[in-house]
Amino acid sequence: MPAETSAAPARRRPRGRTTLLIAAAALLGIAGGTAVGYGIQAERPPTPLPALSQAKLVYPVKPLPADKVPPPLPVSQDRQVRTEGDLRKLLLSKPKGYKDAESLWAREGWVDLADYAGDFEDEGYMYEELLGADFRRAVAAGWERGNRTVGVSLVQFASGNQLGAEGHAESQLSYMGDSESGAGNTGDAIKGSRNGRYYLYKVRNKAGYLPLYQARAIAQRGDLVMDIHVFDSKPIGKKDIRDLAERQLERL
Repeated sequence: MPAETSAAPARRRPRGRTTLLIAAAALLGIAGGTAVGYGIQAERPPTPLPALSQAKLVYPVKPLPADKVPPPLPVSQDRQVRTEGDLRKLLLSKPKGYKDAESLWAREGWVDLADYAGDFEDEGYMYEELLGADFRRAVAAGWERGNRTVGVSLVQFASGNQLGAEGHAESQLSYMGDSESGAGNTGDAIKGSRNGRYYLYKVRNKAGYLPLYQARAIAQRGDLVMDIHVFDSKPIGKKDIRDLAERQLERL
């Protein structure tokens, strides 16, 4: 981890051709999540872990008879099987009435580490942080309808490395209460998630540009982190971002 971090939030940047709405977001400096949470965590003193205390594990001397061995989990319940395949299949389906966003920077849905880290202003720092957290792969999808743009990404860390995913999610959640770099509120819990939350931002206005409304949802499940952004020139309802978050979480 770098010895010191920039005091300013490392805001994410939009990629490629996009709508006037996203251009306004870039001008206002709020087009997406930031990596400032990593900086905040880096400044905190380490918290000592409690001593381990558990009974001695006891294993059977002989394997169970074939008729007593529990059957394997069905694919629908075995999360490892679901997440070891084509990760793009776990992405939320395109909502009705939307079209694919031309500004989507993923290549056939896949996003490599350099491109994902490059979506942050302090991309070098993010690259090192994600690499150290055992970043494995990422996928993304984006859609547009009128002036509304929706972006969904899933970031997966090394198999079994739940701490890497949890750390990434918590770093993004940690600054969302800040009014400058985040939404400026505590958000609402996502149903069915231990740490997931969704947020509505205050409207941003800039002379010569449409009003900018933004919503975001972040959640972690196992070794996966989902991140959803919605931008619009009209107000975004809580139900809009909540439904997207809950539907995406269900697919995980």
